[in-house]
Amino acid sequence: MRRFVSAVPLTLACIVPPSATADEEPVRAVQKVDLNRYMGTWYEIANFPRFFLPKCEADTVSEYTANSDGTIAIKSRCRTRDGGIDEEHGTARPMKDSDNTRLEVTFIRPFTANYVVVGLDPDYRWTVVGSVNRKSLWILSRTPTLPKSELDQALAVAGAQGYPMRNLHYTPQD
Repeated sequence: MRRFVSAVPLTLACIVPPSATADEEPVRAVQKVDLNRYMGTWYEIANFPRFFLPKCEADTVSEYTANSDGTIAIKSRCRTRDGGIDEEHGTARPMKDSDNTRLEVTFIRPFTANYVVVGLDPDYRWTVVGSVNRKSLWILSRTPTLPKSELDQALAVAGAQGYPMRNLHYTPQD
């Protein structure tokens, strides 16, 4: 099976610096994330394509499961150009004193990346997760499609945080 770097936020630590540049406002996290409500299936609605992400064509989905040690198991899969399925397993660890809004994610040890939950629907129907340098962004939903009004809310959240929305790529979900 080919290795697949999922829609779940992942970058190599050497590629993504730990903070925003000096002339940018830092990325702001949501106030708090209830990890029990965050667990489960998330469909990728859109992302910023990056060179280290797999060549997924469609049907990108991630499942989050709480581990007994406080970490989160991540299983992500997608459909590739040739019709195959790629799958990857990773781990997320909530960062200390972040109220679960900042996650350290590892898919390929020893590389980790830090991601921020910058938007979250009050009913946990969608979330926006990004990197602190604004080069990575994911809009995720509990369902394969997101109603336009909710997508517009998620897009507004990302845009207000300074993410370059011209880079957004929508993920087909069949």
